[in-house]
Amino acid sequence: MQSSISVAPLNVEDRDQWETLYKNYALFYEVPMDQPILDTVWSWIFDENKQFFALIAKDDQGHALGLMHFREMPSPLRGKSVGFLDDLYVDSSVRGEGVVEQLFSGLSASAKEHSWPHVRWITAENNYRARAVYDKLASKTYWQTYQLICD
Repeated sequence: MQSSISVAPLNVEDRDQWETLYKNYALFYEVPMDQPILDTVWSWIFDENKQFFALIAKDDQGHALGLMHFREMPSPLRGKSVGFLDDLYVDSSVRGEGVVEQLFSGLSASAKEHSWPHVRWITAENNYRARAVYDKLASKTYWQTYQLICD
């Protein structure tokens, strides 16, 4: 068990640790990752004109344990913005040690700061370990996800 897990917004000094985590996240989902993608996502995090955010979880030695990317999303039926969780990754060596719960606590605090009534996300059907945690932390919706390929 981690003696201490801290969660905070990503800062520029976290770049190398963030890249390592994000590359492993892409590898987990078998999505190609390259430097232009990393540079683009990194720029979104620090672009004051984008409502795109990142949290990083670290141990008491300052080693990155996990990351979370999320953003503001308009909800036309509500007439307000909600949150959308895009990416969540915890290093495989510390899964089951409370990192996910700490990241979700940080996400919840950020959602309250932004006045989002909820945060939604999707995950792979076969991501059973993550889904077991999500079932404890949140309510599963009845919405099915579709994707229209446009290129």
